[in-house]
Amino acid sequence: MSTNDTAPAGKPPAAAVPGDPARAAKSQPAKPRPEKARQPTSIVPSATIAGRALVAVVAIMTFLAAITIGSALAVRGTASQWRSDVTREVTIQIRAGDKGSTDAQVQAAADIARKTPGIADAHILTGEETSRLLEPWLGSGLDLNDLPVPRVVVLRLDGAGTADLARLKRTLTDKIPTASLDDHRGWSRRLVAVTDAVMLIGVVMLVLVGLATVLSVVFATRAAVATNRAVVEVLHFVGARDGFIAAQFQRHFLKIGTQGGLIGGLGAAAVFGALAALPQLGLGGDPELPTVVSWLNPGLWGFLGIAVAVAVVALATALTSRVTVYRTLRTIQ
Repeated sequence: MSTNDTAPAGKPPAAAVPGDPARAAKSQPAKPRPEKARQPTSIVPSATIAGRALVAVVAIMTFLAAITIGSALAVRGTASQWRSDVTREVTIQIRAGDKGSTDAQVQAAADIARKTPGIADAHILTGEETSRLLEPWLGSGLDLNDLPVPRVVVLRLDGAGTADLARLKRTLTDKIPTASLDDHRGWSRRLVAVTDAVMLIGVVMLVLVGLATVLSVVFATRAAVATNRAVVEVLHFVGARDGFIAAQFQRHFLKIGTQGGLIGGLGAAAVFGALAALPQLGLGGDPELPTVVSWLNPGLWGFLGIAVAVAVVALATALTSRVTVYRTLRTIQ
């Protein structure tokens, strides 16, 4: 009898015992457990106090830039409209005197203007129209008969530029000594100078806001690299390319720049939208007396400028962080 046929009494082999699931399970090899898919992690933490503070800084800078762009374009558009209205009109003023002679001089001045080539129409302002023009300075309910208020004739040009205003001025001076012609060219030039000054100030403000945003991103990027310096050095020494490391920071700061830019840009757009809606609600004041509410409307180009500012801030934030990381990695030996 072989040794395989001998077994201790009362202890049959485990494989010979049928119907025992526990031992059968133990005798089978264990199946490998499926590993859970690991989520990719970023070098830079996504939610930090410094990150939230930078979002707030970018939002404020974007808001200031958007307000500057919208205000500058609103001033430019309003000034252009005013210039267009002013350059199409010329006024003749006749000094007050005896009512009968003054009325005759006013009518003669209007007739001379209508016969001048390039003059489309000549309108003599009535007493009520003159009162409305003087209300912002003298108030309402004032009797102009007791004041030496000059009479005004408004001339509308035909737009072809053929009116010889110098000749008209000489004719009026020769025939009506109390008449004077004002073509508003001096006022128009001053308006152009003011508009150019406002645009220059807007450009300077944008440059300052851009520099402040870039400096904030540079300091935040350096702080993030310093905080995660150990991880960056390990990746650098094991052979990770600088582009890979820089891309991690770039994605992080692009997200910050986009969030802050959208907050600031939408805030500025909401301000301009509210100002544009106030006149429609009857809260914009008298249309004849322009106020900030009535003329501070950037228009379509202003809102497009705000959108461009948001995109530029987000891209500038990402590119600034990338350049800063590259320069920081060069210091790691």
